Amino acid sequence: MTDKTNTPIDYATLDFSPLVVVSGDEVVTHSLVRDIPLSGGRTLALLTLDNGRDHTRPNTLGPVTLLEFSAVLDELTARAGRGEIHGVAVTGKPFILAAGADLSKVGEIPSREVGKLLAQLGHFALGKLSTLGVPSFVFINGLALGGGLEVALNADYRTVDETVAAIALPEVFLGLIPGWGGSYLLPNLIGIENALKVIVENPLKNNRTLTGADALKLGIADTMFRSVSFLEESIRWADGVIAGSITVSRPNAPGKIERLVKWDAAVGIARKMLESRIGTVAASPYAALDLIKAARTGTKAEAFAREDEVLADLICGDQLPASIYSFNLVQKRAKRPAGAPDKALARPIGKVGVIGAGLMASQFALLFVRRLRVPVVITDLDQARVDKGVAYIHDEIQTLQDKGRISSDEANRLRALVTGTTDKADFADADWVIEAVFEELGVKQDVFAEIEKHISPTAVLATNTSSLSVEQIGAKLTHPERLVGFHFFNPVAVMPLIEVVNTPATDEATLSTAMVIAAKLRKNAVITRDTPGFVVNRVLAKLLGEAMHAVDTGTPFEVVNGALASFGLPMTPFELLELVGLKVGAHVLDTHHAAFPDRFFESTNLHRLAEHGKILDRNSSGKITGFDKGAVKIVAGGTTPVTAEQILRRVEDGLADEIKRMLDDDVVHAPEDIDLCMLLGAGWPFQMGGITPYLDRVGASERVFGGTFHTPMVRGVGSAAPADSTSVLS
Repeated sequence: MTDKTNTPIDYATLDFSPLVVVSGDEVVTHSLVRDIPLSGGRTLALLTLDNGRDHTRPNTLGPVTLLEFSAVLDELTARAGRGEIHGVAVTGKPFILAAGADLSKVGEIPSREVGKLLAQLGHFALGKLSTLGVPSFVFINGLALGGGLEVALNADYRTVDETVAAIALPEVFLGLIPGWGGSYLLPNLIGIENALKVIVENPLKNNRTLTGADALKLGIADTMFRSVSFLEESIRWADGVIAGSITVSRPNAPGKIERLVKWDAAVGIARKMLESRIGTVAASPYAALDLIKAARTGTKAEAFAREDEVLADLICGDQLPASIYSFNLVQKRAKRPAGAPDKALARPIGKVGVIGAGLMASQFALLFVRRLRVPVVITDLDQARVDKGVAYIHDEIQTLQDKGRISSDEANRLRALVTGTTDKADFADADWVIEAVFEELGVKQDVFAEIEKHISPTAVLATNTSSLSVEQIGAKLTHPERLVGFHFFNPVAVMPLIEVVNTPATDEATLSTAMVIAAKLRKNAVITRDTPGFVVNRVLAKLLGEAMHAVDTGTPFEVVNGALASFGLPMTPFELLELVGLKVGAHVLDTHHAAFPDRFFESTNLHRLAEHGKILDRNSSGKITGFDKGAVKIVAGGTTPVTAEQILRRVEDGLADEIKRMLDDDVVHAPEDIDLCMLLGAGWPFQMGGITPYLDRVGASERVFGGTFHTPMVRGVGSAAPADSTSVLS
């Protein structure tokens, strides 16, 4: 290997004991070997990774595990040299190969040097799969994530079980890179475009994983076998490869032309895509791109040395512990929502009613029919609107069928479950009724008062309001205890958050029903108190209000954008305002100003911009090219502009103040709930670790209320990163 000065490094000379000290009570995944007889008197050494736990604790790769794996491979290399074995295969305990590196103690790594040792140990151990002196195989029999997949990539050949549901390199999702060979080995195995999809694109799409069939199609696996006979057929196939009767071809492997012409262009396109989607704050995706680009040339040894350096930097930076905190929120807290009533109290849902037939209502109806598989009826003011809504839903079902996501039989069943009506009596047997009408208090009150005359006494009513008081919406109801807020985020099918709003009148059965339905819709639900903006819109209203205040007082749009870039949000404040609609944005700010006039600004200019219709200039393809001249003219006239540094400080302190007030008022149960809402509902970057740890890190919490949201325990984040967390990556 080489270091930064290209001086050769022999991994075998390194002292890995500092990692063993840090690893503490690691659950060791052992390397268990047995000999398998092959044809012609040959022998295959089968190494099974097994941590001795049941399927609820997947194999992970900590320092002690890797050192044992390395020592066992040394023994197998010696046996191969003596002619005792003719091939080595690695597989996992039932249904699990490995879920990547054990990062439960990553917060205790004391220095960059020890962090670098973790990268080097992975290369030291896994790299031996390519130097055994006999062919090496990995039989991917189950979960293979991060370092687990890199075990396979370091081998000569790979088989995969057709039922494997999760194969991935999710590292950039968690602030790392595939650092045990993946950044070099994968693009040189399956081609640059395929590798970019697996290493960068999939992790940033809610950590999308591959199936066994996907792995075969991409060329990660050389062949695929049925689950019932997977091990036997994999051994038989390996026997054929060793004997020379089976030849492996890899059509997706990059050729010379791709490396010379296509490689850099593909990386450049990916970089531009990242910049437009996530900005430039998150370090790991760009570090991965740099490594993938460099994998076009040079030796494997040089590539592994580059991975060592990059991984060391990331392990000892702020973004890894922040990402782990975010990951644990989504994987753990979101699955056990704070304050959720007993699920047994939930009422059964046999039919859903949707009030409204516009775009949002139609998206609701489509989601409910797909996930609940119950009849869904929509209604609106006239038959034409109803027919248009039903047609939209049917068209979307057809699109799902055309894309192969549902079968023709399933599509027919779903279409048959969706009906439209203008007769409210058709809601009589609905168990769940949700409205998606105009965001005006009187309209929503009247809609619910009317529908209550027709529905059963046990039916639950839900409102999708984003800023109005749910309690006031139910003011005209005879039974307000059956009303709950159920705030989706747009686009409905994609955004994973629902804010479930609990009013003083909402009973436990209604709240439980809402939480159970959210889970069945495959959404993450956070219970909030009935207060203006709930969580996400209140936080965003604070940010957007400060941005508009700066503009109104004379600060150029460009300065405001630049000042808030460090948040790493997926779009600028003015892009967000245009996305939600300038009139909607103005309404949200007005609502918060009315509720909290001392802390939320009223922006007359925003109403003028809403009438004008735009803030940003875009070209024919929709790309932002600058700020609209008319918009700039509308906001001209302010005489007290502020600097970017002043804006950032003001926004950070304003957010710390508002979030502290929200927690003091018990809007949610804990800072973690606010962070979860912002991660899932506002696109707050995982690598930033939630908004409250960020405010702690930059000192805003201390400046505003003389404390912190989290006890400082873990580097960069605080107690927000549980010590028992285990990440699935390398």
